Order: sequence, then C-alpha cells, then structure tokens
Amino acid sequence: MGFLQSLIGRFRAPVPPIDDALWKQAIARVPLARALDAPRAHYLRQLAATFLHTKRFHAMGDAALDDFWRLAIAMQASLPALPRGPRAFKGWTNVLVYPGEFNVRRSHRDARTGVVTDSDDTLIGEAWDRGPMILSLADVALDLEAPWDGFNVVIHEMAHKLDMLAGPANGVPPLPPTMNRREWIATMQRGFDTLSNALDRGRHTTIDPYAAEAPEEYFAVTSELHFSQPQALREAEPAVAALLEAFYGPAPGLRGR
Repeated sequence: MGFLQSLIGRFRAPVPPIDDALWKQAIARVPLARALDAPRAHYLRQLAATFLHTKRFHAMGDAALDDFWRLAIAMQASLPALPRGPRAFKGWTNVLVYPGEFNVRRSHRDARTGVVTDSDDTLIGEAWDRGPMILSLADVALDLEAPWDGFNVVIHEMAHKLDMLAGPANGVPPLPPTMNRREWIATMQRGFDTLSNALDRGRHTTIDPYAAEAPEEYFAVTSELHFSQPQALREAEPAVAALLEAFYGPAPGLRGR
C-alpha cells in the first residue's frame, strides 16, 4: 500500500467532500496549504473535510463566518494533524470564532496566602482541554495576508490540541513510535531554557518571547515557526527544528517560497 493510500485508509467513514470551487478559492488564499507537495495537499483536502464534518463552528458577536473562513480554519488546523490523521481531532467539538480579540476572565489563587484574585486577559486564540478552540477571525485573516512572518494562531492552538491528546498541555504531545520521548523532552527543555536565559539578559530572540511562558507555549510557538518561518527556526534552534520536522513532516515554507 502506498503512502497516500495508507493515509486515506485512516478514514473510517465517508465525509461530505469539499466543493471544487470553494477548494480552489481556499488554496489560492491559504499559502501554507498551497506550498504542500501533491500527496500531502491531496490528503489535506480530505482531512479538512473531516474537520468540517466533525467540528461545530460558532460565530461569536458579529464575526462574519462563511464557508470560506470555516474552510480556511479547517485547512490550517489540519496542517499539524497531517501525520496523525483524524485521530488528531479527538476529544473536542466546538470552534468559537470572535471577530477580533476577546477577553477571558481568570482566577488565580496565591499558593502562600490563599487569596484569590480575578483578572481579564485579552487573547487572539485559546484551546481548552477537551473544550473548544477559540480564535480571533481578524488574526486568522492577518495570518493569510502574512503567511511567512512566524505567526499563525490556528496552528498555535492546534499544537495545544495535539499536546492535550495526552492530558493537560505540557509541551509533550503523543509521539509516533519512531520518536524518542526522552529526546523530545531534553531537546525542548534546552530550547526553552536557552530562550528564557536570553530574555533574562535582555537579548533579542528570533523565537517570540511568549514561548518562555511555559513549556507548552514553547511547543506551540515553535510549531508556528515550523510552518510559517522554518528557516528562522533552523537558524535559531536547529535541534528543535529537526525534532518538529520529524513530528510534523517537512515544513511547507521551505518548499513553497
């Protein structure tokens, strides 16, 4: 059985196909997908159809969420899922799309005093463990306009979803049998520590400082770079870049630019 046939074989039931005209429109406007080689582009179409079939999209506020935007989100969410197939989408159902940035109220308990304080965070994306993926449509649109700038909110949140397949996000997603878990943890920890130390010294870093918030954010931010600025990641952290290439497959940006 060939590579493409083995990938297609992962589908357990047929799903409604994506309309040809809509697919052509999306390919023209989603450069990351356009940069894929032919076999992976073919599989991406089927995987995106599965995403659309299994997820429920909710337009929040006055978000103008039409068939194109649903497909554009599905395509970008499917890019990190290509090696794993539909199993990557397990455990959650809803995609909430706001027109722009949105606020999330959080409670924090001080471990020493026990005092609980509430705060509002302004976000462009979020992924909840076994809950929804939440996105800013304005930032999804920005990622299509600037696909090679190192940022992609859908890929960032999908990386969290992959991470959460093994439980609460910690930067260590379920790995294929060909990859070594200890090597993954050691390599990502070294990259995380290098970034944190550079920021402590006030240095400019190629990797966005947000990656130093936690190991799971380091994984999600470097995943964005793998897809949207792979050469920069290779130069900044070659070991991390090699690890992500083994996990996700070849970076489309290296081929498509």
